[in-house]
Amino acid sequence: MPSEPIEAEFAYPPILTKAQEEEYRTLDQEGPLSLARALSQASKYSHDVEATATNTVIGTSSNEKVTVDDLAAQYKKEGVMLVEFESGTGENPREWNRSKKCPLLFAPLSEVVGRKPIYSVSIFLYFLFTLPSALSKNAATLVIGRQLAGIAASAPMSNVGGTIADIWAMEDRGMPMAIFSGTLFLGPCLGPVLGGWIGQRAGWRWIYWVLFILVGVAFLFTLVIPETYAPIILKKKAQRMRKETGDDRYNTLAEMERLPLKTSLKIALTRPLIMLFTEPIVLFMSFYLSFVYALLYLLFFAFPLAFAEVRGWSLGMTGTSFISIMLGIMLALSVLPYQETIYRKATAHGCYPEARLYPMLIGCGVLPIALFIFAFTGGFVWVHWISVCIAGALFGIAMILIYVSANSYIIDSYSSYAASAMAAKTLMRSIVGAMVPLFVTQMFHGMGFQYAGLLLALIACVITPIPFVFFWYGGGIRGRSRMANKALPGQGSTGEDISH
Repeated sequence: MPSEPIEAEFAYPPILTKAQEEEYRTLDQEGPLSLARALSQASKYSHDVEATATNTVIGTSSNEKVTVDDLAAQYKKEGVMLVEFESGTGENPREWNRSKKCPLLFAPLSEVVGRKPIYSVSIFLYFLFTLPSALSKNAATLVIGRQLAGIAASAPMSNVGGTIADIWAMEDRGMPMAIFSGTLFLGPCLGPVLGGWIGQRAGWRWIYWVLFILVGVAFLFTLVIPETYAPIILKKKAQRMRKETGDDRYNTLAEMERLPLKTSLKIALTRPLIMLFTEPIVLFMSFYLSFVYALLYLLFFAFPLAFAEVRGWSLGMTGTSFISIMLGIMLALSVLPYQETIYRKATAHGCYPEARLYPMLIGCGVLPIALFIFAFTGGFVWVHWISVCIAGALFGIAMILIYVSANSYIIDSYSSYAASAMAAKTLMRSIVGAMVPLFVTQMFHGMGFQYAGLLLALIACVITPIPFVFFWYGGGIRGRSRMANKALPGQGSTGEDISH
């Protein structure tokens, strides 16, 4: 079942309410909860058959949202002995001290057997499948090795939101999220910087040997980190208590609310696709983010063309040019906190999703400017190299403003189905991103650097109105959806309601 999306944790003020976040952490479910299931499930564990037959649902009106606490209260009323964390004992990961929490920033996760086993297995496989790349004698071995290593390494990116939610409460995530966001955005650009110099000085195989060593060290860390996934910790505690007491009524809330595997798979596989093709906000925002994501990976090929092929730079110096994008990313990350002030002013009389779009409105204007500069400076040796770097910095700024804002808007619009909405976006983004290496070099060589770059800039201009359309008409579009948040300006909850 879905973890809390990592994109939800970049936004501040928080998008998800405390109740929604607790639903992800405790049950790993999304969508409205129901007390009816609690009645049917609890009857299996009640020793008083007559009492079970006459039980009533605790008081919540049909229009009132059911919370995790409501479910827990209902199960307890039905005679189920719920196993929960005991405050002050240190069994709750959120009560751990900072020295115990910090190594967990890099944990790959699983909602089935817990974080630690999948963490260890996936990193070990990543470590193992990096070796063929370092030893490869032909292109086929290199491609297959990288594919298998990439599959294994996908676990951290897919599940890191759950790890951070496991061990840090909303009000304590500032520094962990700042560290993680830096690695998430800067990492792809840091790779060419380091890889360029390693390849130039020691040969391309040493790029993989260095990676092999780093992943090996990371694997050793996975052997000593503790489990952080609350349902697994509580499940082991419940199993121990059932064994010690012989009383089957000891259960966790996650065990009581667990859906059949067939149902879980059906939801996980179909709901994101349904949302992608039936929800305009998910479709068009995913398309916009996929374009930006594709541009980032396109620059991994276009920068070497502009600097190595056109200007004759060395491999190491070409990699160093990616620092320009990193500078733009860091500048954008440093100014993002100011959007909190804008958001609070816009939602003074009630929160609504479109208030998350202000950074994107700026970013969608900066993006085509960056691409126009890149198109008309990158392919000419007589144009100073700083012009291309300026384009890279502007792209870094635009990427962060668009990425954080658009993801926040999607999650805020579909807060009850945030994981599925993010899965739909990630599916489209990954497919588009994977296609880039298949055509980018041929495109720039066939069309010419200037016209290939111009095509990208014009596409950016064509899709610029998308965030403005949703900013002006998003409320009406959400109003016609069965899954979207219906809040309008002046009608939503206040910032205090969300953060507290």
